[in-house]
Amino acid sequence: MHPTLADDLHRLPGLLQSARDFAAREVSGLDERPVAHLDKAPAPEPLPAEGAGAEGALARFAERWAPGFSGSAGPRYLGFVTGGVTPASLTGDWLTSAYDQNVSGSGGSSASALERETLGWLRELFGLSETHSGAFVSGATVSTTVGLAIAREWLGERRGVSVSREGVGALGPVDVLSGSPHSSVAKALSVLGIGRDRLRPVPVLSGNREAVDVERLAAALDALDGRPAVVVANAGTVNTVDFDDLRAVAALKERYDFWLHVDAAFGGFAALSPSYASLVEGLDAADSVCVDLHKWLNVPYDAAVQFTRRQDLQVRVFHNASPYLGLPTGEPDFLHLTPENSRRLRALPAWFSLMAYGREGHREIVERNVALARRLGEWISQEVPQLRLLAPVRLNVVCFTLADEPSEERVHALAQAVAASGEAFLTPTFYAGTHALRAAFSNWRTSEADTDRVCDALRRHCGA
Repeated sequence: MHPTLADDLHRLPGLLQSARDFAAREVSGLDERPVAHLDKAPAPEPLPAEGAGAEGALARFAERWAPGFSGSAGPRYLGFVTGGVTPASLTGDWLTSAYDQNVSGSGGSSASALERETLGWLRELFGLSETHSGAFVSGATVSTTVGLAIAREWLGERRGVSVSREGVGALGPVDVLSGSPHSSVAKALSVLGIGRDRLRPVPVLSGNREAVDVERLAAALDALDGRPAVVVANAGTVNTVDFDDLRAVAALKERYDFWLHVDAAFGGFAALSPSYASLVEGLDAADSVCVDLHKWLNVPYDAAVQFTRRQDLQVRVFHNASPYLGLPTGEPDFLHLTPENSRRLRALPAWFSLMAYGREGHREIVERNVALARRLGEWISQEVPQLRLLAPVRLNVVCFTLADEPSEERVHALAQAVAASGEAFLTPTFYAGTHALRAAFSNWRTSEADTDRVCDALRRHCGA
């Protein structure tokens, strides 16, 4: 006889214990798990007519799917900018599912108040003032989309129209200026109807820098003849973790009319360390800010935050007018602040990690990751003539390539070989006219021993 929902509910404590034991084995084995699996995934199977019950599903998953999952939560997954999961945030994430709160509104639950407390802690962590309000979203792309949606409404306010009511056609062409924008900015502009082609590249500083040339930005703003614009500044670029001079960019607002959005997806965490906090000085002057938490805060996917000074415009864009939901109040429910109505309690894992380890614990993660990145950079520069750095290691990303013939084919082959070894995972990129690799350190588990293993894998496969 096949198990039923009632059977599983009756056995729930045992089921959760089985899941706990399985998860504990998987997490404790992350250090030795192959970092990437390049084998072909299992072929799809038909939907079962009769269920196997939760225990049967767990057994089938463990047999068929779990072996092919990557070790992306582990210490040698250095691709993209991928954090791990702190023990406390994992605890909070499990409880998030157990409580299954929909934090669209505050009625009947303290979950929204917990999210507001967590946002206050994060605002303090990043050095933002209380003039910034925030909300949790799924990731940096949605955070940027929300920020630029508010910017779009601000542009309408400047031109005497309401985009949220009349549509983007009432706004006319929009100018969005940035030095080294992340690809998610163009995606957001497409979603918002502004258009990818309205993103105007501004020259960056010389010397293989990715930071915007503020004088050239001023010239681009001056050429608009007083038309309001949007400026996307970068606090940590993808390839080299370069930072725009946020104070200098913000100072241009004294002469020019523009909305300042800062992409601080992972670079914003520089604020946690006295050694690197100067990189994000001026962040508080931003009109909107994007920070990704499943990167350097090391909470589970998916979690990010967006902050803005203009919550009134945010409500104008995202409010959901319905009798059963209620109108926005002085402290609007979160359903009036983001594209989502239904919202998972993403704040709880972050709350757990911040409560468990505090500012100092997360500062230690940032500083250790930076030290390890610099260690890898020094190794490449001093010990392996077959490799060369393409940029200084400014924070937590090492951008490097083959010293000879760094063609796309050879560089990608190196990345593939390292991944196939199971020892590490790096992502290819293209920087300063050269095909290259990136090693991004953002996992709380990563140690010197892990970095040594990454070095050994690179040495074996680059021909050293």
